[in-house]
Amino acid sequence: MTSVTAAVVQLSHSLAAIGVSLLNAVLAVLHAVLALGEQLLTSVLQLVQACVQFSGQLFQGIFGLVVANFFAILILAGVYYWYTSRQRGRGVVKKHS
Repeated sequence: MTSVTAAVVQLSHSLAAIGVSLLNAVLAVLHAVLALGEQLLTSVLQLVQACVQFSGQLFQGIFGLVVANFFAILILAGVYYWYTSRQRGRGVVKKHS
């Protein structure tokens, strides 16, 4: 009878060890996923910071003024084109008095 009891005790210890190992594996995977998310977020923030810094340096001085004005005119022209094409699509007709 002692051998059966010892076997059951040994089995329960083995099952507990397997459970603890599985829990450790799940926690390790969760930790790795969180570390990946942190690294990804850090990389994206560094990329945005580099782009902002690049654009800030690009738009400095006279050249920056010319480029900024060009893009402002380009954006305004695009908005005007979009607005007028939308009005034509609706069939808006202006009456002349």
